Amino acid sequence: MQGRRREPLALRHSAATFWVVACVVLALDQIVKTLVRASMSEGQSIPVLDGVFHLTFVKNVGAAFGLLPVYQPIFIVTSCVVLIAIAAYWRRARPTAWPIVIALGLITGGAVGNVIDRVFLGRVTDIFDFTLIDFPVFNIADTAIVIGVGILIAWLIFAPEPEDAGGSAHEHEPLPESEAASGGESGESSESSGENPASSTAEREVDWL
Repeated sequence: MQGRRREPLALRHSAATFWVVACVVLALDQIVKTLVRASMSEGQSIPVLDGVFHLTFVKNVGAAFGLLPVYQPIFIVTSCVVLIAIAAYWRRARPTAWPIVIALGLITGGAVGNVIDRVFLGRVTDIFDFTLIDFPVFNIADTAIVIGVGILIAWLIFAPEPEDAGGSAHEHEPLPESEAASGGESGESSESSGENPASSTAEREVDWL
C-alpha cells in the first residue's frame, strides 16, 4: 500500500503557520503604533531618507492608506465580516498550500490590528510616509493586508491545477489475474457455443439431399 503523497506546496502544520503569521503581524503593528504614539506628536514627520521616505504620525479615520475617511463604522463592520469569512473558509476547506495559509495569516493580523485601533482609539495610527510619490501614510497592518490580498490574487491566477489522482490512475490499472482469467474463459465459451452460419447452412443442405 503506497503512502499518501503530499503536495509540493503543502505545509505540514498549516494551522500553526497561520497563527504564527497573524500574531507576528499583529504584535509588530501594535508595538510600532504604541511607540509612535508615545514618542511623536500628531503631524510630526521625521525624515529617514529626506524627500523619499519619512516617519509621519497621522491619525486616520478611514480605510487602509487613509481612503474614505467618513465611513469609520462601515470599516469596523467590514473588517469583522472579513475575519468571519476567513474563519468559515478555514473551517470548510482546511487549506494547506503555503501561499494561501500565509496570505490569510497576513490579512487576519492586519485586519485585527486596525480594528483594535478603530474600536479602542477611534482612529488608526499611520506612520510610514513615502513623500517621493505623495503616497498616503500607512502602517504595518495596511502593508500586511495588501501583501496578503496580492498573494491570493497571484495564487488564483498561477496556482498549479490539482492532479486527478483517481481517474487517470484507475483507467490504466491492470485487471487482477482472476478477473482476466474469468474474462478470457467467458470469451472462449461464448465463441465455442456460437455457431458459424456458413457451416450450419451447408449441413442442412446435405441432409436435404
